[in-house]
Amino acid sequence: MAGIRDALGKVSLGLLAQALRESGRERFTGELRVLGAPGGVFHLNDGLVVAVESPGAPGPEALLLRTDRVDGEQWAALMGESGGSRWPAAGLVARGLAGAAELRVLCVMALQDAVFAIAAGWVDGYERAPAAGPPPAAVTVGESPLRLLQEAQRKLAALDALPRPTRPDRERPVPATRPLGRLGALQEELLLHADGRRTARDLAFRLGRGVYTITVEIARMLGEGHLVCSDRPVPIPVRVPAGDVAVRHRRPLPPPPVTVVRRPWPKSAPPEPIPHAALPRRVPGTSGITEALSPR
Repeated sequence: MAGIRDALGKVSLGLLAQALRESGRERFTGELRVLGAPGGVFHLNDGLVVAVESPGAPGPEALLLRTDRVDGEQWAALMGESGGSRWPAAGLVARGLAGAAELRVLCVMALQDAVFAIAAGWVDGYERAPAAGPPPAAVTVGESPLRLLQEAQRKLAALDALPRPTRPDRERPVPATRPLGRLGALQEELLLHADGRRTARDLAFRLGRGVYTITVEIARMLGEGHLVCSDRPVPIPVRVPAGDVAVRHRRPLPPPPVTVVRRPWPKSAPPEPIPHAALPRRVPGTSGITEALSPR
Protein backbone atom coordinates (compact mmCIF):
# COMPACT_ATOMS: atom_id res chain seq x y z
CA MET A 1 0.00 0.00 0.00
CA ALA A 2 2.85 2.40 0.75
CA GLY A 3 4.22 1.99 -2.77
CA ILE A 4 0.85 2.66 -4.33
CA ARG A 5 0.34 5.71 -2.13
CA ASP A 6 3.77 7.06 -3.01
CA ALA A 7 3.08 6.56 -6.72
CA LEU A 8 -0.23 8.41 -6.45
CA GLY A 9 1.51 11.22 -4.60
CA LYS A 10 4.05 11.59 -7.40
CA VAL A 11 1.23 11.80 -9.95
CA SER A 12 -0.48 14.53 -7.91
CA LEU A 13 2.74 16.51 -7.56
CA GLY A 14 3.33 16.14 -11.29
CA LEU A 15 -0.08 17.62 -12.11
CA LEU A 16 0.44 20.47 -9.67
CA ALA A 17 3.92 21.18 -11.04
CA GLN A 18 2.55 21.23 -14.59
CA ALA A 19 -0.18 23.69 -13.65
CA LEU A 20 2.22 26.03 -11.85
CA ARG A 21 4.83 25.77 -14.59
CA GLU A 22 2.34 26.74 -17.29
CA SER A 23 0.99 29.65 -15.24
CA GLY A 24 4.45 31.01 -14.52
CA ARG A 25 5.70 30.59 -18.08
CA GLU A 26 2.65 32.34 -19.55
CA ARG A 27 2.75 35.06 -16.84
CA PHE A 28 -0.85 34.28 -16.04
CA THR A 29 -2.98 36.68 -13.98
CA GLY A 30 -6.05 35.22 -12.35
CA GLU A 31 -7.05 32.14 -10.37
CA LEU A 32 -5.54 28.68 -10.71
CA ARG A 33 -8.07 26.31 -9.15
CA VAL A 34 -6.60 22.98 -8.06
CA LEU A 35 -9.20 20.22 -7.93
CA GLY A 36 -8.80 17.41 -5.44
CA ALA A 37 -8.56 16.84 -1.71
CA PRO A 38 -8.13 19.28 -0.11
CA GLY A 39 -7.47 21.32 -3.27
CA GLY A 40 -7.29 25.08 -3.26
CA VAL A 41 -6.92 28.29 -5.27
CA PHE A 42 -3.68 29.98 -6.32
CA HIS A 43 -4.03 33.71 -6.93
CA LEU A 44 -1.44 34.82 -9.49
CA ASN A 45 -0.38 38.22 -10.76
CA ASP A 46 1.83 38.28 -13.86
CA GLY A 47 2.90 34.69 -13.21
CA LEU A 48 3.74 35.18 -9.52
CA VAL A 49 1.71 33.77 -6.62
CA VAL A 50 0.36 36.49 -4.33
CA ALA A 51 -2.09 34.40 -2.24
CA VAL A 52 -3.18 30.77 -1.81
CA GLU A 53 -6.40 29.52 -0.24
CA SER A 54 -7.07 25.92 0.77
CA PRO A 55 -9.54 24.19 3.10
CA GLY A 56 -6.58 22.07 4.19
CA ALA A 57 -4.76 24.88 6.04
CA PRO A 58 -5.80 27.79 8.27
CA GLY A 59 -5.73 31.17 6.56
CA PRO A 60 -4.07 34.27 8.00
CA GLU A 61 -7.34 35.40 9.61
CA ALA A 62 -7.65 32.08 11.49
CA LEU A 63 -4.04 32.32 12.65
CA LEU A 64 -4.57 35.88 13.83
CA LEU A 65 -7.84 35.23 15.63
CA ARG A 66 -6.30 32.38 17.63
CA THR A 67 -3.80 34.78 19.18
CA ASP A 68 -4.50 37.31 21.91
CA ARG A 69 -4.10 40.23 19.51
CA VAL A 70 -7.67 40.40 18.20
CA ASP A 71 -10.93 39.11 19.65
CA GLY A 72 -14.17 38.36 17.84
CA GLU A 73 -15.79 41.76 18.47
CA GLN A 74 -12.75 43.67 17.23
CA TRP A 75 -12.56 41.50 14.12
CA ALA A 76 -16.25 42.06 13.35
CA ALA A 77 -15.79 45.81 13.71
CA LEU A 78 -12.76 45.76 11.44
CA MET A 79 -14.60 43.78 8.78
CA GLY A 80 -17.48 46.24 8.93
CA GLU A 81 -15.13 49.18 8.45
CA SER A 82 -13.12 47.56 5.65
CA GLY A 83 -15.82 48.00 3.01
CA GLY A 84 -16.04 44.33 2.04
CA SER A 85 -12.33 43.50 2.19
CA ARG A 86 -11.57 40.02 3.50
CA TRP A 87 -8.29 41.07 5.09
CA PRO A 88 -8.48 44.42 6.97
CA ALA A 89 -4.73 44.99 7.18
CA ALA A 90 -5.04 48.79 7.22
CA GLY A 91 -7.50 48.71 10.14
CA LEU A 92 -5.32 46.31 12.11
CA VAL A 93 -2.32 48.60 11.75
CA ALA A 94 -4.32 51.79 12.42
CA ARG A 95 -5.72 50.40 15.68
CA GLY A 96 -2.31 49.16 16.80
CA LEU A 97 -3.47 45.54 16.91
CA ALA A 98 -0.61 44.35 14.68
CA GLY A 99 2.34 45.83 12.85
CA ALA A 100 2.60 46.01 9.07
CA ALA A 101 5.72 43.80 9.03
CA GLU A 102 4.03 41.22 11.27
CA LEU A 103 1.05 41.01 8.94
CA ARG A 104 3.32 40.54 5.92
CA VAL A 105 5.11 37.67 7.64
CA LEU A 106 1.77 36.15 8.66
CA CYS A 107 0.48 36.27 5.07
CA VAL A 108 3.63 34.62 3.71
CA MET A 109 3.44 31.88 6.33
CA ALA A 110 -0.22 31.18 5.53
CA LEU A 111 0.52 31.15 1.80
CA GLN A 112 3.34 28.61 2.14
CA ASP A 113 1.30 26.49 4.54
CA ALA A 114 -1.60 26.32 2.07
CA VAL A 115 0.76 25.20 -0.72
CA PHE A 116 2.06 22.44 1.56
CA ALA A 117 -1.48 21.27 2.35
CA ILE A 118 -2.38 21.11 -1.35
CA ALA A 119 0.83 19.26 -2.25
CA ALA A 120 0.35 16.77 0.61
CA GLY A 121 -3.13 15.87 -0.63
CA TRP A 122 -4.51 14.50 -3.87
CA VAL A 123 -4.76 16.51 -7.13
CA ASP A 124 -7.45 15.49 -9.63
CA GLY A 125 -6.85 18.31 -12.09
CA TYR A 126 -6.78 22.07 -12.43
CA GLU A 127 -8.44 24.92 -14.25
CA ARG A 128 -7.67 28.58 -14.77
CA ALA A 129 -10.17 31.41 -14.54
CA PRO A 130 -10.16 35.21 -14.40
CA ALA A 131 -9.89 36.71 -10.94
CA ALA A 132 -13.27 37.00 -9.25
CA GLY A 133 -11.99 39.89 -7.15
CA PRO A 134 -8.91 41.11 -5.31
CA PRO A 135 -7.03 38.20 -3.70
CA PRO A 136 -7.40 37.97 0.09
CA ALA A 137 -4.35 38.68 2.24
CA ALA A 138 -2.11 39.12 -0.79
CA VAL A 139 1.63 39.49 -0.30
CA THR A 140 3.32 42.59 -1.65
CA VAL A 141 5.99 40.75 -3.62
CA GLY A 142 4.73 37.65 -5.40
CA GLU A 143 6.37 34.26 -4.97
CA SER A 144 7.68 32.05 -7.77
CA PRO A 145 5.17 29.19 -8.19
CA LEU A 146 7.82 26.53 -8.79
CA ARG A 147 9.89 27.71 -5.82
CA LEU A 148 6.79 27.38 -3.61
CA LEU A 149 6.26 23.84 -4.86
CA GLN A 150 9.90 22.95 -4.25
CA GLU A 151 9.57 24.21 -0.67
CA ALA A 152 6.46 22.05 -0.20
CA GLN A 153 8.30 19.03 -1.58
CA ARG A 154 11.17 19.65 0.83
CA LYS A 155 8.71 19.64 3.74
CA LEU A 156 7.12 16.41 2.53
CA ALA A 157 10.55 14.78 2.27
CA ALA A 158 11.39 15.95 5.81
CA LEU A 159 8.17 14.36 7.10
CA ASP A 160 8.91 11.09 5.32
CA ALA A 161 12.39 11.01 6.89
CA LEU A 162 10.99 11.02 10.43
CA PRO A 163 10.71 7.70 12.31
CA ARG A 164 6.91 7.92 12.14
CA PRO A 165 5.90 9.54 8.80
CA THR A 166 2.60 11.41 8.99
CA ARG A 167 0.26 13.27 6.65
CA PRO A 168 -2.09 16.16 7.52
CA ASP A 169 -5.29 14.27 6.71
CA ARG A 170 -4.39 10.66 7.52
CA GLU A 171 -3.49 9.83 11.14
CA ARG A 172 -5.99 10.42 13.98
CA PRO A 173 -3.89 10.08 17.16
CA VAL A 174 -4.86 9.63 20.79
CA PRO A 175 -2.71 10.13 23.90
CA ALA A 176 -0.65 7.13 25.00
CA THR A 177 -1.68 5.32 28.16
CA ARG A 178 1.78 5.08 29.69
CA PRO A 179 3.12 7.94 31.87
CA LEU A 180 4.63 10.80 29.90
CA GLY A 181 7.68 12.89 30.61
CA ARG A 182 8.12 16.63 30.45
CA LEU A 183 6.45 18.16 27.39
CA GLY A 184 6.36 21.55 25.74
CA ALA A 185 3.37 23.89 25.57
CA LEU A 186 2.38 22.83 22.04
CA GLN A 187 2.70 19.15 22.90
CA GLU A 188 0.49 19.64 25.96
CA GLU A 189 -2.15 21.27 23.75
CA LEU A 190 -1.99 18.41 21.28
CA LEU A 191 -2.44 15.86 24.06
CA LEU A 192 -5.45 17.80 25.27
CA HIS A 193 -7.20 17.91 21.89
CA ALA A 194 -6.07 14.64 20.25
CA ASP A 195 -9.12 12.41 20.67
CA GLY A 196 -8.81 9.83 17.88
CA ARG A 197 -11.16 11.73 15.57
CA ARG A 198 -9.03 14.76 14.68
CA THR A 199 -6.28 14.73 12.07
CA ALA A 200 -3.31 17.09 12.01
CA ARG A 201 -5.35 19.39 9.78
CA ASP A 202 -8.22 19.44 12.28
CA LEU A 203 -5.86 20.14 15.15
CA ALA A 204 -4.21 22.96 13.19
CA PHE A 205 -7.57 24.71 12.81
CA ARG A 206 -8.41 23.96 16.43
CA LEU A 207 -5.19 25.47 17.78
CA GLY A 208 -4.75 28.20 15.19
CA ARG A 209 -1.34 26.94 14.09
CA GLY A 210 0.18 26.06 10.73
CA VAL A 211 -0.75 22.63 9.44
CA TYR A 212 2.88 21.79 8.65
CA THR A 213 3.97 22.69 12.19
CA ILE A 214 1.23 20.54 13.71
CA THR A 215 1.93 17.62 11.36
CA VAL A 216 5.63 17.61 12.24
CA GLU A 217 4.89 17.76 15.96
CA ILE A 218 2.39 14.91 15.75
CA ALA A 219 4.92 12.80 13.81
CA ARG A 220 7.53 13.41 16.49
CA MET A 221 5.12 12.61 19.32
CA LEU A 222 4.06 9.40 17.57
CA GLY A 223 7.70 8.40 17.20
CA GLU A 224 8.43 9.18 20.86
CA GLY A 225 5.38 7.29 22.10
CA HIS A 226 3.46 10.29 23.47
CA LEU A 227 0.70 9.69 20.91
CA VAL A 228 -0.61 6.50 19.32
CA CYS A 229 -3.00 5.72 16.49
CA SER A 230 -5.72 3.22 17.34
CA ASP A 231 -6.87 0.72 14.75
CA ARG A 232 -10.54 1.44 15.39
CA PRO A 233 -12.11 4.89 15.01
CA VAL A 234 -13.15 6.46 18.29
CA PRO A 235 -16.96 6.82 18.46
CA ILE A 236 -18.42 10.27 18.85
CA PRO A 237 -20.16 10.58 22.24
CA VAL A 238 -23.81 11.55 21.99
CA ARG A 239 -25.45 13.21 24.96
CA VAL A 240 -29.16 12.49 25.39
CA PRO A 241 -31.25 14.51 27.87
CA ALA A 242 -32.52 12.56 30.86
CA GLY A 243 -36.13 13.14 29.86
CA ASP A 244 -35.59 11.48 26.49
CA VAL A 245 -33.98 8.46 28.15
CA ALA A 246 -36.96 8.04 30.45
CA VAL A 247 -39.35 8.17 27.54
CA ARG A 248 -37.26 5.71 25.55
CA HIS A 249 -37.34 3.07 28.32
CA ARG A 250 -41.01 3.51 29.16
CA ARG A 251 -43.31 0.64 28.24
CA PRO A 252 -45.07 1.60 25.01
CA LEU A 253 -48.81 2.16 25.23
CA PRO A 254 -51.07 -0.18 23.23
CA PRO A 255 -52.59 1.39 20.13
CA PRO A 256 -56.15 2.65 20.49
CA PRO A 257 -58.86 0.28 19.27
CA VAL A 258 -60.05 0.84 15.75
CA THR A 259 -63.75 0.46 15.05
CA VAL A 260 -64.52 -0.78 11.57
CA VAL A 261 -68.01 -0.03 10.28
CA ARG A 262 -69.11 -2.36 7.51
CA ARG A 263 -71.86 -0.96 5.33
CA PRO A 264 -73.70 -3.25 2.89
CA TRP A 265 -73.85 -2.23 -0.72
CA PRO A 266 -77.20 -0.77 -1.69
CA LYS A 267 -79.37 -3.30 -3.50
CA SER A 268 -80.25 -0.79 -6.13
CA ALA A 269 -76.66 -0.06 -7.19
CA PRO A 270 -74.33 -3.05 -6.76
CA PRO A 271 -70.70 -2.57 -7.76
CA GLU A 272 -69.94 -3.45 -11.34
CA PRO A 273 -67.22 -6.11 -11.71
CA ILE A 274 -64.13 -5.13 -13.69
CA PRO A 275 -63.78 -7.18 -16.87
CA HIS A 276 -60.80 -9.52 -16.73
CA ALA A 277 -59.66 -8.45 -20.18
CA ALA A 278 -59.25 -4.84 -19.00
CA LEU A 279 -56.51 -5.75 -16.54
CA PRO A 280 -53.01 -5.34 -17.98
CA ARG A 281 -50.95 -8.49 -18.09
CA ARG A 282 -47.43 -8.34 -16.66
CA VAL A 283 -44.75 -9.27 -19.11
CA PRO A 284 -41.62 -10.70 -17.43
CA GLY A 285 -38.87 -8.09 -17.42
CA THR A 286 -41.23 -5.18 -18.11
CA SER A 287 -40.36 -3.44 -14.86
CA GLY A 288 -36.68 -3.48 -15.72
CA ILE A 289 -35.74 -5.00 -12.33
CA THR A 290 -33.54 -7.99 -12.89
CA GLU A 291 -32.22 -8.50 -9.35
CA ALA A 292 -33.90 -8.81 -5.99
CA LEU A 293 -33.32 -5.96 -3.55
CA SER A 294 -31.22 -6.92 -0.58
CA PRO A 295 -32.97 -6.66 2.79
CA ARG A 296 -32.43 -3.52 4.82
